[in-house]
Amino acid sequence: MMSGFMSIPEGHFTLKNATVPACWLDTDYYEGVDLMPFDISIQNGRITEDEGTPVDLKRAMVLPCFTDMHTHIDKGHIWPRAANPDGTFMGALSTVAADRSANWSAEDVATRMEFSLQCAYAHGTSALRTHIDSLKPQDEISWPVFAEKRQEWANRIKLEASSLIGCDSHESIKTDYASTADLVAECGGILGMVTYPVPDLKQRLGEFFDLADTREREVDFHSDETMDPSSETLRLIAEMVLETGWERPVTVGHCCSLSTQDEARALDTLDLVAKAGLNIVSLPMCNLYLQDRQAGRTPRNRGITLVHEMKARGINVSFASDNTRDPFYAYGDLDMIEVLRQATRIGHLDHSDTDWFRTVTYNPSVAMGILPQSYFPGAPADLIICNARNWTELFARPQSDRIVLRNGKAIDTTLPNYSTLDHLMETA
Repeated sequence: MMSGFMSIPEGHFTLKNATVPACWLDTDYYEGVDLMPFDISIQNGRITEDEGTPVDLKRAMVLPCFTDMHTHIDKGHIWPRAANPDGTFMGALSTVAADRSANWSAEDVATRMEFSLQCAYAHGTSALRTHIDSLKPQDEISWPVFAEKRQEWANRIKLEASSLIGCDSHESIKTDYASTADLVAECGGILGMVTYPVPDLKQRLGEFFDLADTREREVDFHSDETMDPSSETLRLIAEMVLETGWERPVTVGHCCSLSTQDEARALDTLDLVAKAGLNIVSLPMCNLYLQDRQAGRTPRNRGITLVHEMKARGINVSFASDNTRDPFYAYGDLDMIEVLRQATRIGHLDHSDTDWFRTVTYNPSVAMGILPQSYFPGAPADLIICNARNWTELFARPQSDRIVLRNGKAIDTTLPNYSTLDHLMETA
């Protein structure tokens, strides 16, 4: 079957002369090695030891499919009807709130979710977590839609969802968030919250953890998405996990304020994060877009959190897409190659460790509790073949001619046309 830059047969075949990230083969053995030559045999949709019909890749890179663990596909692609008026964080909040109130019917949310999932699948993502705006009455609209999409996409993308409210959205987290937490539990979801400095945050976090605990839910936070160094809610989350002995997975996204804090204080917080075993997700594209934006002034800060310092402490760090074509980020396409390319530039991942590729594959899979894709016999042949032989070739171009194999077969990587959403944009 022809898909992308070369023809890939069906049946039993061997990808010869491939180039793969060494960190995906054996981190300990290949420590310090970047890329490795490797042959990959495929039969009956899985990787096998037995060689089949040879396919010479001429050193083309072969990557495992991606895990994108922080997205917002419930609000994706509303930009044409709900553009951010000034590019600021507050502009995004108010614009999304107005659009949600006016337009987010079940059909609207389902159509935009479907569009987003088609994009992610075509780009080579096989697992995805989305946050779902869950203030009432939206929770009772969006969560059933997500449950339907998870079932429809079960054989293509493993879907997870986390609820999303502000830490002060309710007068009482314990009582007012309870019915939403029940709905999240019924849908097998994750309990989530945005944290920012409020006087009674510790009490609210305690009630939030209690809600999650009684429903046996793991938790996922948006925290410190600001350049204000006084915002230290990540630190409080880590302290509470340690104080309470919380054992279920805890994921925290953004953590931008660490980049503007006193270094000794920031690193001390990271020591607590490492001790608490938190998973951290950095969203470099969205944070670069929103943070340090002031009219008529060139931004000084990049918004990215301290990923190098986290990694050095053994903290499980991932990169993810975050928002796509909505007021929080005007661009994006749920393409994890773009995410890693931009993270490399924004965070200076080059001239550093050789295993940053794990931040869009292995690390988020571990955080989500799913089995990471591997190159070894028995694993599903869910792979991406790119017309590039090294990182500079991979990141220099968008890789729009990539080949995506799912269960050993090349899929149609045609992206959905934006015009299919026009009827939704006309309602605004």
